[in-house]
Amino acid sequence: MQDFEVQRCTRRCAASERDLQAGETFYSVLVAQDADVTRLDYSVSAWEGAPENALGWWKSQMPCADARKLNWAPNDVMLHYFEQLEGQEEKADVRYVLTLLMIRRRILRLEDTEYDEQGECMVVYCPRKESEFRVTVVAPEEARIVQIQDELSQLLTGGEQ
Repeated sequence: MQDFEVQRCTRRCAASERDLQAGETFYSVLVAQDADVTRLDYSVSAWEGAPENALGWWKSQMPCADARKLNWAPNDVMLHYFEQLEGQEEKADVRYVLTLLMIRRRILRLEDTEYDEQGECMVVYCPRKESEFRVTVVAPEEARIVQIQDELSQLLTGGEQ
């Protein structure tokens, strides 16, 4: 597994080169370009879907200048919810997305990727609990993405958006 830094939002549409406005919805995509990973941001009107070489993509909203900073739940709350999700097959996609969020926030550390008869599994380590966890990679279907975003937002930010 290769580590890389994800650059901040460019605040410009990669296709039209116009500035993204406060409150405007936009898409971001990570693409591999040679040995680098590049972030590209697109306005909704310019978004034609993720390119074939995309490593990942997401939908966001440009923050307003007067917007309050988003306050995430404490790390212990995230870890508790993460542990509650273990074994809940109907929430496997939520647990996977939460794992990615916690890796990004450096609550968990990706140690390895394993493959078995059920598919791909991430092995993550939690320094705070001195524990290792296995998380099945369950990429959510298109219809579930917004549901998962809303669920995690409600649980982990107290409903602030």
